[in-house]
Amino acid sequence: MGQYWQYYKVFYIKGVVMKQGQKSLLGKKIFFLALVMLIIATACASIEVRTEKSRGQIFLYGEIHGIPRILERQLEIWRDYYHNQNMRHMFIEFGFFVAEYLNVWMQSDNDDMLYELYEDWADIGEFMRYYIEFFRTIKREFPETVFHGIDVGFSHSTIGERFLQYLRDNDMQGTERYLLTVEAIEQREHFLRYNDFEFRVTKMTENFIREFDRLGDRNVMGIFGAFHTSLGLYSYSRSDLPAIPTMAQRLRERYGDSVHTTDLSRYARLIDPIRVDIISIGGVDYEASYFGTDFTAFGDFVSRSFWRLENAYDDFSVKPTNGDWLPFDNYPMWIEINQVFAVDIARTDGAVLRLFFRSDGEYWYGMPITTGVSVD
Repeated sequence: MGQYWQYYKVFYIKGVVMKQGQKSLLGKKIFFLALVMLIIATACASIEVRTEKSRGQIFLYGEIHGIPRILERQLEIWRDYYHNQNMRHMFIEFGFFVAEYLNVWMQSDNDDMLYELYEDWADIGEFMRYYIEFFRTIKREFPETVFHGIDVGFSHSTIGERFLQYLRDNDMQGTERYLLTVEAIEQREHFLRYNDFEFRVTKMTENFIREFDRLGDRNVMGIFGAFHTSLGLYSYSRSDLPAIPTMAQRLRERYGDSVHTTDLSRYARLIDPIRVDIISIGGVDYEASYFGTDFTAFGDFVSRSFWRLENAYDDFSVKPTNGDWLPFDNYPMWIEINQVFAVDIARTDGAVLRLFFRSDGEYWYGMPITTGVSVD
């Protein structure tokens, strides 16, 4: 049944995050090779890294990406930090060059650069427009904010290349900003080539430490996906991948109790059902808490409806999996481990496909997922 999940966030995009073990086919980029040669040619330039451990405080906030209510809450938190605690440094789940691009835009008298970012992000999803408004609010209300991007360099072929050109146009080849941009692009290329999530987390942590330690004893706020800010281990649905410490856990190991984490995911999820129905499966009637219908259309799909089957996990825990899975952030309700869900997909021809998923505590490259099960 995996072919039905063809659009991520609405229905899966086939061949992207559909089945476990799929890998993107990436061509080698001449631009990347040129950058490698540039690093060799500028070997005399060094990236100064502060080795003294900062004594500042780190306040990490976990989010589900692109949810307006969560972004509004983040702005409320930043407003308090900015005005009442004189905090100025915000760490974000973007590459080094995206944050630097934002910092240049913060000093400009228009939003042209910001809208260039939006054009670059258009293929990620319509929800990226919420981030544009988020950044505009920061520029308007908190103009001394400084962004720090510590992720591997997403949008490397667009924003990354454009920021390198900006640095060249301003005679900043070989500077630290230039070399860190090249490094972020390399990190992204490696991540794409090998689909190496552990590499990504390692680099995120290293980049965070580099940026944080050079701030002396200043306190910072960080906004990342909730699975990066949780303490403990990532886990996977693939048995061949070992569980690894999260970014927050690695930072806690270095900075101890100076690392504080808060999960804002609940701001995106319904807690109480709209109504309670009965769904019969194999002769057993289950109370089914209905949480609504998503009417975002794609292809020949017109909607998805969501139920949580109460007290059904023991029955479903022995049912075979079918290779399908659905991320937590596709659901309108809060999800906990050991729960079962029914999802009805309505099509333009009037047919309705019912799928079942259970939450086993599994992840796919750090993304919490529910696992599809077969029901006779």
